[in-house]
Amino acid sequence: MNFFDELKWRGMIHDVIPGTEELLSKNKTTAYVGIDPTADSLHIGHLVSVMMMKHFQVAGHKPIFVIGGATGMIGDPSGKSQERNLLDEDTIMKNMNGIKAQLSRFIEFDSSASNSAILLNNYDWTKDYTFLNFVRDIGKHITVNYMMAKDSVKKRLNGESSQGLSFTEFTYQLLQGYDFLYLRTHHNCMLQMGGSDQWGNITTGGELIRRKEGLNAYGLTWPLMTKSDGGKFGKTESGNIWLDPERTSPYQFYQFWLNSADNDAERYIKIFTLLSPSVIDSLIEEHRKEPHLRELQKILAKEVTCLIHGEEAYEQALEASKILFGNATSETLQKIDERTLLSVFEGVPQFEISRNDLKSGLPIVDLLSVNTTIMSSKGEARRALKSNAISVNKEKVAEDAIIGERHLIADKYILAQSGKKNYYLLIVR
Repeated sequence: MNFFDELKWRGMIHDVIPGTEELLSKNKTTAYVGIDPTADSLHIGHLVSVMMMKHFQVAGHKPIFVIGGATGMIGDPSGKSQERNLLDEDTIMKNMNGIKAQLSRFIEFDSSASNSAILLNNYDWTKDYTFLNFVRDIGKHITVNYMMAKDSVKKRLNGESSQGLSFTEFTYQLLQGYDFLYLRTHHNCMLQMGGSDQWGNITTGGELIRRKEGLNAYGLTWPLMTKSDGGKFGKTESGNIWLDPERTSPYQFYQFWLNSADNDAERYIKIFTLLSPSVIDSLIEEHRKEPHLRELQKILAKEVTCLIHGEEAYEQALEASKILFGNATSETLQKIDERTLLSVFEGVPQFEISRNDLKSGLPIVDLLSVNTTIMSSKGEARRALKSNAISVNKEKVAEDAIIGERHLIADKYILAQSGKKNYYLLIVR
């Protein structure tokens, strides 16, 4: 498959400006995507654009990533019900540095190859552009009627819950159009790509280039990611799934993909992995025969976790998963780091116990019913122990067991378990 055909097969094309397919099939070209510097980490909502650019570069084309240092100070109204908080310059620069470090993991920058990616900040070409020059050189080429016709503008003006649309946000499409114009004239960038909510901004840029310079420009959008159950892609109860391991642990990241619904997994594995179409077709076919094995989800979770965090982090996430869902041992517990341990047992009941008590050794009956309230009484604790229902650090314990410092995980934690599913995390202070 050529690049365009592969994108169609992967479900990564929503709208295109006429001539885009011909451009991509005949020539090596340059394209850009924009990234808002609203945080110092990307989240998985950004991954479609990153994967799009990965395929683009593999096909021999040149990617440009434009960090919205200027437009991030304004806020894009597309898909938003209210105006966003505006960022200051220092925050934007900090966020930009974090984003570049993450992109560099799977996009090739700064090499001698002709299609080496570049990262730019649109603040660099807008900071010294005066308002008078902007309205004279750019504003006169796009009519208010044209701008008002954009869906992103109409939805904000006509929505029942709308708070209106400030002039600041109204000018966003002109500023993004100016980005495309600047890149077209200074970097021979022929193509802008983005999510389907960016179609209005992309076509404004193409129209500005045509009217001002008489040059061709092209655009391509991908569908916005959704979940089959109607939930928002990339969101959990605790918030965004980030690429930064300090914000979202590799274990939580792995679990997100592992828990994908069958229909979602079939879409995600095409979009978020570099596996070939023939391999993916085979995996989907096998999965449909035995969906209960969830092999497709396991491969999806492995591929994306390895791509973002590396193989070692994937192996640790796999080990951590065994604690809850497999035959883990105390040795498994001792291997995982503190952050992963807390991720695995996020939300389980926690109790604090004294290190001094632990130094002298705590009878398991007291630990369960006096130092904690895992059991309501010593009698209940003894009955559970006699029925072999209690584990400490994944190992069964008897009624005469003494729990001491040798049981500590990361010198701070003890994992107690009652039955198969009731976990308790004991934190030693």
